Amino acid sequence: MKILFPKFDKLGMPLLGVAAAVLFVLEAKHRLRQPTRPRAVRLLVNAAVAAPALPALRLLLLPGMYAAASWAGRHRFGLLPRLQAPVWVKNIAGFLALDYSNYLWHVLLHRSDLLWRFHNVHHLDLDLDLSSAWRFHVGENFASLPYRGGVVALLGIPAPLVLFYEVFFEGCTAFHHSNLRLPYAAERRLCQLMVTPRMHGIHHSIVAREANSNFSVIFSWWDRLHRTLRLNVPQAAVTIGVPAYRNPAAQTPAHLFLLPFRKQRPWQLPDGTVPDREELPHPTQLLP
Repeated sequence: MKILFPKFDKLGMPLLGVAAAVLFVLEAKHRLRQPTRPRAVRLLVNAAVAAPALPALRLLLLPGMYAAASWAGRHRFGLLPRLQAPVWVKNIAGFLALDYSNYLWHVLLHRSDLLWRFHNVHHLDLDLDLSSAWRFHVGENFASLPYRGGVVALLGIPAPLVLFYEVFFEGCTAFHHSNLRLPYAAERRLCQLMVTPRMHGIHHSIVAREANSNFSVIFSWWDRLHRTLRLNVPQAAVTIGVPAYRNPAAQTPAHLFLLPFRKQRPWQLPDGTVPDREELPHPTQLLP
């Protein structure tokens, strides 16, 4: 299985690194939400969780998807090879189909009790910023390989397009997890096209119906299509995290690694109450 991708490693990865560095500086200067925990403490914890997850992403998941695409290409397998259209149309269709498939995967992570055990590690973060974009349990990356590789093969995605999409996927994931306060008027327009920090912040709310919304990764169209879009929550009202896991002392790397293998707590606060709020009208209109 091929694991070296010169263009991705020499161009894509540096571009992602520069983007991350810029976001890291900007989110510190222009905060969208006030942090509840020291940044340095969270960086250490999130780095520890990401330490096995990022190599699994680069050395297993990405090569696995590329291998699936290469196999499909050799056998002319999948939907795109049968599409009678110019190559550029097929590439656009493939890019959109990959993004839609990742919307569906994200929904499945929340709907499946088994997959949620691993995805919960990501949502347990008590604040949301750039470092949260890499705070994924390594088991989630392993679990995503059959799905994402299978989608690539079934669609017949060209192997180079897999790498091209992944750069945008990772870059947009970093962007919408960041704690960057964009000008409200600009973000209100931008979220009509793509996922933004305010939009994704609502997805990390301790209110269940808010956490079960805004599943898109790059384009926000998929939430609009499936009516899972929710923008009408003021950022100042959003409490980040999962209600049953509010103890900062439990946010240790060891606890987070073992969490999927322990009994999951119900979606309620330690005192037994279920977080809720009155839902405002016009759910597709972004609030500051």
